[in-house]
Amino acid sequence: MNGGRLRLALAILAGAVLLTVLAPWLATHDPRHAVPEDQLAPPSREYLFGTDLLGRDVFSRTLYGGRRTLGVALLTVLITLLPGLVIGMAAGYGGRWLDTALMMVMDALLAFPSLILALALIAVLGNGVMQVALAVGMAGIPAYARVTRAAVLEARALPFVEAARALGARPAAILWRHIAPTVAPPLLAFAGVTLSWAVLNGAALMFLGFGGDIAAPDWGIMLADARASFRTAPWTALAPGVALSVTVFAINLLAGALAEHPANR
Repeated sequence: MNGGRLRLALAILAGAVLLTVLAPWLATHDPRHAVPEDQLAPPSREYLFGTDLLGRDVFSRTLYGGRRTLGVALLTVLITLLPGLVIGMAAGYGGRWLDTALMMVMDALLAFPSLILALALIAVLGNGVMQVALAVGMAGIPAYARVTRAAVLEARALPFVEAARALGARPAAILWRHIAPTVAPPLLAFAGVTLSWAVLNGAALMFLGFGGDIAAPDWGIMLADARASFRTAPWTALAPGVALSVTVFAINLLAGALAEHPANR
């Protein structure tokens, strides 16, 4: 059962990535080109998913939009994971005072909802794709640091880690050779949760207009544009909405399968 879920999640994600990579060859129209006379055209042979309020091809914009949405999410995850790992490992293995100081800062940041914290960071950083990735990524650091710390605290109490410490192994060697391989599987599973969170929050900030170029193909921007025409032309929101939902579903399915893997129990 777990293997089937894992394969299904990987197949969906591989398909999504492949479609975005092949967007220049699969797209039937320029995703930015507007054809006013074809405004809100329903799905047809010429426009597979119809057109939006400006006459732009929804199918082509969905393909290219995946590039931007998933690219921002991956960058966001990198910004979250690297500092989160360092802070969590330092807190979990660095001693009582370092642990207390770092976790006080993380807890203070966790007091704010992640999207509110990202919006506050956007207000400081300004609008743009890189700013969105940086804001969402920084907002996710406290949660990942907390999870990393908990995993390190559990791992450092294991018998083989205590034996290495008793034999005089250096703290850096214990972290690298013993603790890091032990905590890697659960942290990898939580990275999947972080990725789905990054996709949703990045798309939310794009939806709110913080992505800079509002004409760029992006799933969040497409959903924002579709608000004005959803009642008369629901296909303008259907394609990006389904793409976003299926991608997040697949990521969460993958994270769940990894969390239930025997190595994580």
